[in-house]
Amino acid sequence: MSIIIGAVAIVLSYRTYAGTMDEHYEKMAIDLAETAISMLDSEKVQKYAKTLEQDEDYEEQRAVLCELIEANDAAQYLYILVPQNGGDVEIGDAIYDIMDSDSEVEFAEIEPAYISVKVGENLVYISETEYGWLCSALVWMYDDQGEGYAMMSVDISMDDVMADRMEFLRAVLLAVLLAMIAACVILVLLVNRFVVNPINQVARAALQYVSDRRTSEGRGATTGVRRTAADSESGERSAISQLNIHTGDEIQALSEAIKTMELEINEYIQDLTSVTAEKERIGAELNVATQIQADMLPRIFPAFPERTEFDIYAIMNPAKEVGGDFYDFFLVDDDHLAVVIADVSGKGVPAALFMVIAKTLIKNHAQNKDCPGEVFTQTNEQLCEGNDAGLFVTAWMGILEISTGKFTYVNAGHNPPLLRHADGSFEWLKSRPGFVLAGMEGLRYRENVMELAQGDTLYLYTDGVTEATNGAQELFGDDRLQNALNEQPDLPVDDLLHKIKNDIDSFVGEAEQFDDITMLGLKYHGGKG
Repeated sequence: MSIIIGAVAIVLSYRTYAGTMDEHYEKMAIDLAETAISMLDSEKVQKYAKTLEQDEDYEEQRAVLCELIEANDAAQYLYILVPQNGGDVEIGDAIYDIMDSDSEVEFAEIEPAYISVKVGENLVYISETEYGWLCSALVWMYDDQGEGYAMMSVDISMDDVMADRMEFLRAVLLAVLLAMIAACVILVLLVNRFVVNPINQVARAALQYVSDRRTSEGRGATTGVRRTAADSESGERSAISQLNIHTGDEIQALSEAIKTMELEINEYIQDLTSVTAEKERIGAELNVATQIQADMLPRIFPAFPERTEFDIYAIMNPAKEVGGDFYDFFLVDDDHLAVVIADVSGKGVPAALFMVIAKTLIKNHAQNKDCPGEVFTQTNEQLCEGNDAGLFVTAWMGILEISTGKFTYVNAGHNPPLLRHADGSFEWLKSRPGFVLAGMEGLRYRENVMELAQGDTLYLYTDGVTEATNGAQELFGDDRLQNALNEQPDLPVDDLLHKIKNDIDSFVGEAEQFDDITMLGLKYHGGKG
């Protein structure tokens, strides 16, 4: 900006100075030409213009012009131009050529410069010639009838003026340069005082705040106590709060905004500390809840090492810390084994709490030796009481008569299991499902009965298995599940369930698990008889 302003100032100053000097010399040349015309005898000049005879009259007029040149140091050339063809005058038509007071009068053939002047029009111009810079004026001379018959031409040397112009230009350049330097210095000082220094104060205060925060956090980590900027025992004010900037502009506004920000950050840190502590407490409680939920499910395998009539195995992988899926198996008596798998709607803690209630109710009714249909009927009535959250349970339950293989089962809206007969493949165990538990009061659940033969395997699962989703939003699905089971159907039930879990993990890849995955396998070896 300083360079642009300086350049404009130089150009305007030079053009103003040059224009003023040009106007002065142009006026001087016109005045000198008019003075020369007034001093000459018009009749004698006209006579010579017609005859070109250098007589006494000619010498008299020449002497007048010589005196005029001697009296004016500025005039370098003085001559008269006469039209030769009665038309416009060209420079090459000169008849008088008086270089200075010592020159001889002679007819001079000057090379035409192709500058023509119409009769009645005067001309003044500045040009650079072989004789240097000249200011030339051409003024018409008129006879008694008012007709122009010749032109008085005056050339004034401007070499000194041009030299003065360069000197003026150098002076202006130097003055502008000094002014630019002074302006830049003043600007830098002002910027440093009102912009840079306040910004540096803000920056140092911000860095000090960060340093104090790190020191405070370090002490908190050492002592195990979280500290905030408001916890200063010495009561010293922070570097930001000590800022005292009164520039009256955006810098002051920035300083005030940072002070406000510090207060809000301190409040936010305090709130965050409280929230973090609360989150850690909840996390610890969730870990305990996870352990409690896991302890509620049978996890010791083999579950009944003394029983050779069957093998049973189950796994559950919750999507969150706690889940709504559950499985259960227990001996109602020495000859009856109950198996249950269920899925509570929703996720997290509410589903886990509802799962505990449902599992407890189902087991209690089953241990009273109720049939599966009656177990679900009674459980449904109790779950519907006070179910303001609107949760429900899909469940599948079966009771195996170990000695005979008779298997009585009931379905409350759950996924149908798969059954493999000995030397066969896994097929869907189709049955009409009943309504979900806790969905509606007054329902009665119907049972189904089948016979398990020696070597038959039953596979139970929740919808987290078939609805496992990969990165391309594809479901694992029923077909993949059935194919995975039939790839190695003779595996022991524990190995079979782990194989299915590995297949699901391979299919899902890096995608997040959205639902609990629960599976239960039962293989019947036949009664003791």
